[in-house]
Amino acid sequence: MVLPTAQALSLEAAIRTAASEFDAQELCFGHGTQNAIDEASWLILHALDLSPVEAPDYSAQLSVQQIEKCNVLLQRRIKERIPTAYLTGEAWFAGRRFLSDKRALVPRSPLAEFITHDFFGALDNVAQPAILDLCTGGGCIAIASAYAAPKATVHASDLSSEALDLARENCELHNMQERVQLFQGSLFEPLSDSYDLIISNPPYVDAQDIAAMADEFSHEPMMGLASGDDGLDLVRVMLREAAKYLKPNGTLIVEVGNSWEALELAYPAIEFSWLEFMHGGLGVFSLEKQQLL
Repeated sequence: MVLPTAQALSLEAAIRTAASEFDAQELCFGHGTQNAIDEASWLILHALDLSPVEAPDYSAQLSVQQIEKCNVLLQRRIKERIPTAYLTGEAWFAGRRFLSDKRALVPRSPLAEFITHDFFGALDNVAQPAILDLCTGGGCIAIASAYAAPKATVHASDLSSEALDLARENCELHNMQERVQLFQGSLFEPLSDSYDLIISNPPYVDAQDIAAMADEFSHEPMMGLASGDDGLDLVRVMLREAAKYLKPNGTLIVEVGNSWEALELAYPAIEFSWLEFMHGGLGVFSLEKQQLL
């Protein structure tokens, strides 16, 4: 039992108690939060049916029944090492709520900042942009892009039929069925159009990092994480094929995370532009079509 039931406990005390236990148990964060306090808050607020985006009354006293309900989720988080998004069935990306489960990775990309900050100017001179989200997973990047660019045509592709089922459910959640078109296949394989912007958060974890992963990551689909010895198996295909699917002034944006050093070593002749984020995140490059040619 994480939270005591034999004494009065405020919401704030419950969160701090749970966070201390999370730290003591050496949980791994990084599936939507970066620290124990945020993780405990997310789980406890969900257990109490409170909004994670509205400030609660932290002085409110919890009943025994409420504490027991919190303990169920908190104990599963500790014992089973399941990411919180999978326990709650939801995750937040680009300021919006999405359904999240084991069919796709938990959304956590710094690309959310790129999308919500006007695509860092990549679409400034395009009235009706065409956007492609490669390796869309649960569809968060595609849907967030459709919100950010209301006049855009948005396509999204993924190899996993299960991930696309989740993406379809998220499209329905956000009434984006008409705005976001889903395609099943490997990268560009099912596509024939050309795009002003191609965005991708593909599998990019190298073999060394896969071997050292915390238990939390083992609950996610491995095909969404692993990409060969150096993490670049799919990125190599993108660099080889993307130009054929970009319009003359099109841009390719790809997240490669910790594999950025391997990428620069593998392609010394390419001058990658690395995006900088105010809210953290690294390993996202930008290339213009002419550079890919």
